[in-house]
Order: sequence, then structure tokens, then C-alpha cells
Amino acid sequence: MPSPFPGMNPYLEHPELFPGLHHWLIIEIARFLSPQLRPKYRVAVEVRMYETTDENSLLVGIPDVTVKSRQTTTDEKTTNVAIAAPTKQPMRVTIPMPLTIREGYLEVREVGTEALITTIEILSPSNKRTGKGRQMYEEKREQVLGSRTNLVEIDLLRKGEPMPFFDNGIVSHYRILVCRGDRRPYADLYAFNLQDAIPNFPLPLRSGDNEPVIDLQALLNEVYDVSGYDLVVDYSQEAVPALSEQDAVWADALLREKGLR
Repeated sequence: MPSPFPGMNPYLEHPELFPGLHHWLIIEIARFLSPQLRPKYRVAVEVRMYETTDENSLLVGIPDVTVKSRQTTTDEKTTNVAIAAPTKQPMRVTIPMPLTIREGYLEVREVGTEALITTIEILSPSNKRTGKGRQMYEEKREQVLGSRTNLVEIDLLRKGEPMPFFDNGIVSHYRILVCRGDRRPYADLYAFNLQDAIPNFPLPLRSGDNEPVIDLQALLNEVYDVSGYDLVVDYSQEAVPALSEQDAVWADALLREKGLR
């Protein structure tokens, strides 16, 4: 069953689903690009790892550990020991636990020289909120932007703080930034909303080379089918993160038209 939405499916932004979608899209983009870039370039799947104790990064769905004791019957003669009642009930708190975060991204390198030509990033939730994940990504972003390397930055998350660029008057649900190393400080921004199809965009390479066009919408639709998201998503429920009132009305009408509500 295909995705009912014309563009990004907001239900896939759920914190339990997006990490898997992130992984799928990284792999599918690499599979799409690799045969088109050979033999001059190769696509490398890389993983960024870091540890964090940020409470917003705690794993979802880990149950509390409960210790229960078996009650036993005792003789009255052995129960005459006075036990002081606690004066106050304890409060449950969460302690900081180090979590290892792994974020995939792509690098296009020149065969032979191994020169880094283009970095492709799909932003994760941790990149868009205050904490170690955003700090590390911003440092890498600045490093790339300070070099001649091209940057493709894909943001398919409505929630969180978008990555900065100077034309801050542009507001959209989602965005794709294509930043060529030889044209900075200028870049191409593809801004689109929930109701829009994801726009196609070129993969920047060395000047003069044929640049493949990435149809991210088609890749997302393939991922939706192959991974069986239609068997997981309950469209009778509201999306997480929540949609605005206007977008929720639009999504409700769409899902009813598709027979999913």
C-alpha cells in the first residue's frame, strides 16, 4: 500500500519510526547514486557516533524495572518487631545514563585521490534540538562550509530548530539545502510543506561533471513500500509530532478520502 501523502509522510516523523526511516533513506540514496557516479566517484556510507546524557535522547519504550517480593505467612510470635513507618514516600527520578548515538550520512569521494567532493546529510531529531547531537553536527557543518566540499542537507522533520541560513524570513515545514563549494556564501534552498511533493534536486559534483538528479520522493515511496510502514502506522490516530490545526484538518480530509479513517 503506498503512502497516502503526496510528499513527506508526517506519521514517519514519530520518534520510534524516524531512526529507521533515516537509515533506509541513507542506503537508498547510496544505491541510487552509486551506478550513476561510477567510475569517477564512489559513495561511502559513514556513521557519526557520540555519547550523550541528554534527557531528550533517552530511548523510548524501555520498561521500568520492578522488583517484587513474594509474601510469606509468618507466626504471630515472629511479627512483634517494631518497624518505623517511612516519614515520606520517595520520588521517582531519572538519572543521566550515557547513550551511544549513531547517525549515518553519505560522502561522495573521487576514485583514486579519495578527495571528498560532497557530503549528504539527513538531519536527525538530535541535530535539531539543543545538546551534544546539534553541537557535533554544527561543528561538522561549519567545517564543510569552510572548505570546498559541497553540502546537501535534507531536513524532513517539522519539530526542532532548523539549521541557520541568513534569509531567516523563509518558513517551511521541510527543506533541502544544496550548497556548492565554489558558490558560497550562496546556496539553493528547496523549501516545501506538508501538502507538497518533495522537490527533485541535483547532486553537486566537480564543475563540468554531469550531475544526477535525486528524486527523493520516489525513494521515500519505495522505502514506505519495502519496509511495510502501512502495517505499522495507525492513521486513525493523530500524527506525532502534532500537526497544526489547519494541517490536521487537511490531513484528516486526505486520510478520509483514502479510506484510512
